[in-house]
Amino acid sequence: MNFLDYKKISQDPVKSRDNELVERKGIGHPDSICDGIAESVSRALSKEYRERFGKVLHHNTDEAQLVAGNSNPEYGGGEIISPIYILLTGRATKEFKGEEIPVDEIALEAAKNYVDKTFKKLDSRHIEFESKIGETSTDLEAIFSEELPKSNDTSFGVGHAPPSQTEKIIRELEGKLHSQIPEIGEDVKTMGLRQGDKLETTVAAAVIAEKTSGLEEYMETKEKIRDITEKVIQEHSYLEPEVHVNTADEPEEGNVYITETGTSAEMGDDGSVGRGNRVNGLITPHRSMSLEAASGKNPVTHVGKIYNLLSQEIAEDISDGSESFAEVKLLSQIGAPLNKPQTAEIETTAERSRVKEVVEEKLENVDDVTDKCIEGEVSTF
Repeated sequence: MNFLDYKKISQDPVKSRDNELVERKGIGHPDSICDGIAESVSRALSKEYRERFGKVLHHNTDEAQLVAGNSNPEYGGGEIISPIYILLTGRATKEFKGEEIPVDEIALEAAKNYVDKTFKKLDSRHIEFESKIGETSTDLEAIFSEELPKSNDTSFGVGHAPPSQTEKIIRELEGKLHSQIPEIGEDVKTMGLRQGDKLETTVAAAVIAEKTSGLEEYMETKEKIRDITEKVIQEHSYLEPEVHVNTADEPEEGNVYITETGTSAEMGDDGSVGRGNRVNGLITPHRSMSLEAASGKNPVTHVGKIYNLLSQEIAEDISDGSESFAEVKLLSQIGAPLNKPQTAEIETTAERSRVKEVVEEKLENVDDVTDKCIEGEVSTF
């Protein structure tokens, strides 16, 4: 393993920082909606290719654009004035061995199904979909067809584990809020600022108008959000909580964050694939991060997806069940076998023997990532 670059460190470097920033865009954020749709389209195409030809053909559907609609939310329920518009682009194999594949139809169905299965109030009737997916590059298709998968890009992936207290809180908070507060939609954005032993958390949560009778009930929902957030912080850390909710509200002017569908995409916020969470579900400016849009990239050869997911898996396995910290960086070279990165740089508190064992096992079974992506067993955002 001459590509292994092992560096022993004394602790997670974030622990020595006086401050830490961590952000998460919830699944209903316009950027996350695009991520989810792009990944669903890739999964649908992968399954179709496998069913027809016994293997996944080349595609990259990591391009989706959301243009916000217009709405008139009112307590008890208002109206959608104009729909959200979502454009699906990217590239895919549309013909193979003389057989045509209805890529656009498959993509549109996958996008609509994702929306209808994921959200409480938002559904495909609120959205105008259009697919303009083009034909894949023949050069990349040739790399893709190799028996041993080869990288179709020169890129890197990054992962780290275990999460800091701040990261764990911000990652878990969204689910806690959804499970306990039915009045809020899926567009929940959280920002954590740790300064010393204090965690200041700002929550922006789209409240569903139909489930809110008036301003008094809206303010009660905000209090529920604040209380649950404080409780999550206290349960998972020693940090002193300070919580802010929907800070742009001007209740005395009647300006509050109510929506018809539970997402800001209905009335002003646009979205795009790759502008939100990394594959660990977070945005962490004090960590090394890749800027790759993992969602929608093909799960067989595109290292912008595979190496980010694999780096995270390696880091988690190194620290599994222990206090060991690991940050992993994998670099690929276009045309090289996926199981032979140019470098695997590991900064960790664990011993070299443990690192070597995990890296060898994960690279030997790199195609496991492909299967997990197709079956929806891993998240890319």
